[in-house]
Amino acid sequence: MSSTSSGSPRPSPRGSRTASLSIPGHQPAQPSGLREAHRPPPSPDGRGDSHLPTEALPHGDLHAAATVSEDAETSVGHTAAGENTARSKLVGDAKNWHIPTHHNCGEENCDHGTISPRPRFLPGYGSFLEPMTPSGSDDGFGGQFPHGIGDGVNGSADNVHGVLGDAVTDGLLGRRGGNKTSTTQWLAKRNHVKHNRLMYFLYYLPCSNWIKQYRWSYLKGDLIAALTMASFYIPMSLSYASNLGHIPPINGLYSFVFNPLIYAILGTCPQMVVGPEAAGSLLTGSVVREAINAGKHKDNADVKNAQVAGMVTGLAGAVILASGLFRLGFLDSVLSRPFLRGFISAIGIVILIDQLIPEMGLDSTAAHSQAAHGSSLDKIMFLFRHVGEANKITCAVSFGAFATVMVLREMKKRLQPRIPSIAYIPDRFLVVVLSAVFTWKFKWQDQGLDILGDIKAKGSTFQAHFPFDSDNFKHVDDAFSTAFLIALLGFFESSVAAKSLGSGNAKVRKVKDKDGNEIEEADGIVNVTVSANRELVALGVANVVGGLFMALPAFGGYGRSKVNASTGGKTPMSSVFLSLITVICIVFLLPYFYYIPKGVLSAMISVVAYSLIEEAPHDIQFFWKISGYSELLLMLLIFLTTFFWNLRIGIAVGIGLSLLRLLRHSTRPRIQILGRVPGTNDFENAELAPGELEMVQHCLVIKIPEPLTFANTGSLKDRLSRLENHGTSAAHPALPKVRRAEHNENVIFDIHGVTAMDPAAAQVLVEIVGSYVERGVGVWFCRVPSRRSEVWRLLQVSGVVEVVGGEGHFGQSVDQALRRVERVGTGMGWGGEEDGGGGGSGHGL
Repeated sequence: MSSTSSGSPRPSPRGSRTASLSIPGHQPAQPSGLREAHRPPPSPDGRGDSHLPTEALPHGDLHAAATVSEDAETSVGHTAAGENTARSKLVGDAKNWHIPTHHNCGEENCDHGTISPRPRFLPGYGSFLEPMTPSGSDDGFGGQFPHGIGDGVNGSADNVHGVLGDAVTDGLLGRRGGNKTSTTQWLAKRNHVKHNRLMYFLYYLPCSNWIKQYRWSYLKGDLIAALTMASFYIPMSLSYASNLGHIPPINGLYSFVFNPLIYAILGTCPQMVVGPEAAGSLLTGSVVREAINAGKHKDNADVKNAQVAGMVTGLAGAVILASGLFRLGFLDSVLSRPFLRGFISAIGIVILIDQLIPEMGLDSTAAHSQAAHGSSLDKIMFLFRHVGEANKITCAVSFGAFATVMVLREMKKRLQPRIPSIAYIPDRFLVVVLSAVFTWKFKWQDQGLDILGDIKAKGSTFQAHFPFDSDNFKHVDDAFSTAFLIALLGFFESSVAAKSLGSGNAKVRKVKDKDGNEIEEADGIVNVTVSANRELVALGVANVVGGLFMALPAFGGYGRSKVNASTGGKTPMSSVFLSLITVICIVFLLPYFYYIPKGVLSAMISVVAYSLIEEAPHDIQFFWKISGYSELLLMLLIFLTTFFWNLRIGIAVGIGLSLLRLLRHSTRPRIQILGRVPGTNDFENAELAPGELEMVQHCLVIKIPEPLTFANTGSLKDRLSRLENHGTSAAHPALPKVRRAEHNENVIFDIHGVTAMDPAAAQVLVEIVGSYVERGVGVWFCRVPSRRSEVWRLLQVSGVVEVVGGEGHFGQSVDQALRRVERVGTGMGWGGEEDGGGGGSGHGL
């Protein structure tokens, strides 16, 4: 824009991008004040005046530039006389910045009309530098602290805070040294949040939140849910301990004494209930069985078996707890869904085959056979050889209980939509109780039916034993690897349950209090956020304590938690009630478990195994439908290795293949060659629409749509070479060069997707750019992140900016970069109006 000597406005070649700063004629007669409505006032510390510009704003701050330009335009009419704010100072000191260079102002080194001065750190909506209002209260936009920040905005995070986070550095260690202040501290101060350490304490102790919200109206639902779960899962825990874990049944009950109670205190998912699972119990039993097979102790040495199981549980809890303390909650995404489905289905098959032995009364025969400790195939062969030795009464009771539970299960599933209260019927509990009553009444134990018998603890009840005793580790060789797998699988299942249940989905409704005032009331726990890291801590502490009492590993189960939610459980108090009910059973009701048939408990486990398998057909059909053959192959390999060998080999194969797929995906650069959409300035992937896009002559336009790391830059040179030679990355390297060299005279990198970069990737990028420049190829970059980003810092300090020829080789769009390439090729100079998008005279960024 330019002006005459009298100051009247003339049309500006820049269009509407730069409005006049000094023409009062454009001021509305009655300003609406809308722009003033949310404009933060100047900072009390004068920060708004002390950071006036000395350079143009980078193109990455377009929003800030637009905001400043508009506010500056209106500031003349809205600033009171004598007020020296950032905006009034900008207008007052602007001199004649808007006058183009062909109107010489007489000053030496005149650059008027070249750049527009803008406040470097002008407060904006939700920006990094939004100041407090004069009253010190927040304006509701939040934001991040601008100075001394340790959260890595400019790559300057201190190492201690980066590892431990705000909770430790601020909450436990106190305020950090120097002038560094975390964003959390700053926001807490400006919103008058006192007692920072108490804030963190309440966050990491969720019971302090939900206990204040608890109402008597929740009591009935929580108690009914606890009774229903106890009727289902107390018999299950006895089965897991005796049949899968090879430990005394009472140790299975301990898993429902300590773990649900501790999770109710530390857990973040109100409706999730933790307890022993089939997979974890089976893996624990494999360690116990290994110690027995190695001759470390005998099969009937219940105390030693329980100590080995407690060691495995304690190790799994320690792994989980350490992962939570070091904030490794993202690990729940390591294992893929096909891996888990294949592994869980394999576990279901293994459990079904294992339980056939006690269900047929062949325990004593199997104890003297190597097949009992072999693969599932060996056990099937064993059953065929000894089917004639099966005990008839045991088969009748076991298979009858299995059939009864399966029929009742299907009936409840069909009737529950019409009769929701049918979910409260404890069918499995009734089957177990009736089988015990019939055994006592008809003396079936005298006919060869194996029963639980006396299951009291050897010694005192709730006797503790240090799980990490060195004597325990002498009995097994791979306890840690098994514990690690238990921790990984348990946490994944818990995270699936927590994500599905969320924070309880409590509904808020409006009710009237005693005075007739309308208030909001929730039908459950609110203001509880599910956190993967806090889940790790809660599960870790629970299993470390469980290991101290030689319990089975316990984690959150989706099915058990759904039972809790569907039967009225709304708060963690249902878990507390479940723990209390289990204690009552251990102290007063153990003698009544004497006549429970072991075959019936095996039948209960078989029902669980069936539920593990029944979801596999749906997943197989889904992956087949979408042609996910690699996923189906992974599931098949895990199943076959588990079936023909054992669980450990199946897990090892599955994890190995999953990691190989992950590495292959992360190390393969996904660069694209771009073409122009006809009639537009838009560019798209030319390989997805061959023949439909216009290819740019003398230019190779490449888009990098992902962060650059040491992993995916290793083969970046090879991929770029394929694009130069063949115009596509899909061609085989053996194909002769088909793309003419004249179309590779310039290379334009669209790096809008490069949101992060590590130093190793920067080194590779310097080498690539340097090789292009040495060959006489022009290199240009467009859509580069802001100057405040770590990517731009690495581009500068690594020498990329210098090697390509300075910041003039960095533009805002592919179209702008092409215009600059064309201008260089025709000998044209740099111009602000002809860049096809502006952004400064030759600065580009």
